[in-house]
Amino acid sequence: MSQQRSRRGSPRPGPVEPEDITTPVAWNRQTWIALVVMGALVAAVIGAGLLVQKAIEPPVPKALAQCVTSTQIAPHQFLGLQPMCITDSQRLQATINTTQGIVVIQLAPEVAPVTVNNFVVLATHGFYSGLNFWKSEDWVVQGGDPRGDGRGGPGYNLPDETTATLWSTGAVGMARVPGGAVNGSQFFILKAGWPGSGPTMVYNRFGTVVSGMDKVQLLTSSDSITSITIQVT
Repeated sequence: MSQQRSRRGSPRPGPVEPEDITTPVAWNRQTWIALVVMGALVAAVIGAGLLVQKAIEPPVPKALAQCVTSTQIAPHQFLGLQPMCITDSQRLQATINTTQGIVVIQLAPEVAPVTVNNFVVLATHGFYSGLNFWKSEDWVVQGGDPRGDGRGGPGYNLPDETTATLWSTGAVGMARVPGGAVNGSQFFILKAGWPGSGPTMVYNRFGTVVSGMDKVQLLTSSDSITSITIQVT
């Protein structure tokens, strides 16, 4: 599903032009000290955020012990796509603990290996813990945005992965901006069949709810993900 656009119709904020500087800055000893102190404070804040995220990582099965993230530059932000660590022959399930109860998703690495791998790596490293379901309608619920407003992501996008599987109730896919790339972390679950004749773009269907569909129906924008654990069955 498409991510929400801003009030001005743009899916992302545009670049901000710097203010005109007409007075030269005196780079004296006090200026350098202030810059060093500011840099240390920024580093401390980022480091604390990474430690908090590390602390909430769920248990990782031995079969996925080799799953590591790409270079992380801030909480919920990475330099690139997550390294591949799964195989398309593995049977993988994701148990999503939500504020409405447990939802179990059968993942489909055989049709969407990059998407499933990305979801597995993020989930096993606590990326989704605490994030809200920012969008909920009668036919869909969407979450996985670290900003919580539909305009965020992990700092990268995913390639298109197509499948002929129907978009029925319980289908799980990845969000995208119309005309843009597939989001790297935002996912949605269908509460009902896709309206009309179905999607007109690729949304990387990568799983199906096999348990807890009654919990999915209850999810609203006031609900959140407590944690996600991955099982290799």
